[in-house]
Order: sequence, then C-alpha cells, then structure tokens
Amino acid sequence: MLQRRQLVQLAALAPLVPHAQAQTTPTPPALPRRLGRLMPIGGAEDRMQDRVVLRRFVELCGGAGARIRVLSAASADPQGVWQAYQGVFAELGVQHTAHLDIPTLEHANSTAVVDQILDTDGLFISGGDQSRLMALLWETEAFRALHTAFHVRGCCIAGTSAGAAVLSRHMLAQGDAPRLPEKEAAELDLGLGFVSRAIIDQHFSERGRLGRLLSVLAQRPDMLGVGIDEDTALVIERGVGIEVVGRGAVTLLDGRQLRSNYDDVESRERLEMLGVRLNLLPAGRRYIVSPGSESWRRMPPHLREAVALLVAPGPIRG
Repeated sequence: MLQRRQLVQLAALAPLVPHAQAQTTPTPPALPRRLGRLMPIGGAEDRMQDRVVLRRFVELCGGAGARIRVLSAASADPQGVWQAYQGVFAELGVQHTAHLDIPTLEHANSTAVVDQILDTDGLFISGGDQSRLMALLWETEAFRALHTAFHVRGCCIAGTSAGAAVLSRHMLAQGDAPRLPEKEAAELDLGLGFVSRAIIDQHFSERGRLGRLLSVLAQRPDMLGVGIDEDTALVIERGVGIEVVGRGAVTLLDGRQLRSNYDDVESRERLEMLGVRLNLLPAGRRYIVSPGSESWRRMPPHLREAVALLVAPGPIRG
C-alpha cells in the first residue's frame, strides 16, 4: 500500500479515485436529506464566556437535541480533552454528547465506531497532532464512515487547531513559521479530504503563520490557502457559501495566478512570489455564491471564484 506522503506527490498528477465497491461502508437507513457543513476552527476557541464559535457549532448540528460526538484522538490526553468538551457542551444545553474513542487501528475498523459515526448529527475533532490522528484513521472503516456521515447524512463536522488542519485533503502536517516564505518550510500530508481545494492553517495571526502558508502555496499554487485566527471559525456550506464566526478573521490566499521561483531555489531559501491575492474575511461576514445575491455583487470576481472552489462538494471516500 502506498504511504500517505507518496500519495501527496501523486495527487498533483491525478484526481482522487473512489474506493472499489467492495470497500464501501454499509448504506445506513434513509434519513431526511440535510446539508453537510464543515467548520474548521483556528484553535483556542472560547469555552468559558460567550462561546460564540461553539454555540454556532451546536446550532448547525441541530440544537440541544442533536447527537454530538467528540473525537479527541489527535490529543496526547484524549480522555482529558473529551471530559473538558463534555462539560462545555452540557453547559450549552446539548442533551446527547458522547466520546468517539479511537485509540487503535482495531477500534477505527470496528463496527461499534462506524455505528457511532453514522448515528451522529455533529462531530467535533479536537486539537493535538493531526499526523497522530491520520495515522489512526487513514484507509479505515471509520474514515469511510466519516465521509458517508458528511456527504450522505449531512453531519456537521468541526475541527479545532489540528482538527481544522486535518479537514483538508492536502493537510499542513508540520513546519516552521518563517517571517518570509521559504521553500519547504512546511510539510504536506494527506488529511480527511473534506476540503479538496484548500490547505488550512490555524492559530494564524497569533503565531505569525502567513509566511508558512505562503510557503506551502508556492509548493501547491493550484490550492487556496486558508489561515484561521484563534477563537474564529470558517463555516463552509456546500454549494452555498461561507461564513466567518468568532472574534478574529480568516485570511484567504489565492495563488492560482502565482509565479514563483520555487523550482529554481534550494530548500529553505527565500521565495519570490508574484501575483498572489490576499483576502481578509472578518468575523460576522457571509459570502454567498448564488449569482444575483447582494454578497455575490459585492465580491470581486476572483473572490467569487475562490469561494466557489471552497464550497464545491469534494469527492466521497467510501
């Protein structure tokens, strides 16, 4: 089997191919059609006071009666993180919160875990180490069930910090945060694949990660770069639009017209990057891709195209 990092290199040359029918997750009972939403969060979301980001997540899941699962396997202390979020969601009035406990690959392939995933209205992925989480989920039944839950059953999936990074297909796995972009300053790997045309970075303004996101954009100029501030979330509604929630902003980098010297310099040398577009999307704003809407008229054409790429349904793995 190909390693995930080998597939990162191959992904630039070939589109994602669904698994064979023999590998599919059993089809769940038919339910009313819902629109799946994604909610990458920049980390350090407020859990004590107004809790604007977490309240919005609960609303998108269906409110107090929603069935919410917390996946904390990215953390070095999964039980401690689960208990912390259990208390927060209880205080927000959620009546049905459970831990999606996946400590091993055996658990990730178990019927019990698959059933939990297919029975959830909202999945919250904690912070920690995104590579640790993908090592547990890659090519497992749980991985495929997550795609069924989102694409078919309309589950809302949120991820904070590492949980946000893992929502991308091209996942920012690790790397420094140079002041100016450098070749190979960061490393890409394969993530869960719900966001197929963008690379997500978090703690963005607080940790000065613009140089890092520009560095990976030079490596993959066909992607968008999404930098999310702390206590801030980007709500992605498939085929509809995006919304910024919280107290910060989302930095959207568009390198589709980029020209750089990436192929001409050595590793960790400074990069020349020409033609990058930077859009700053503050909390409280919504950007709809429906032609004729007020939001559509207000956006410049390049931003319309970028938002349309963000909300385009990605391929289902299952």
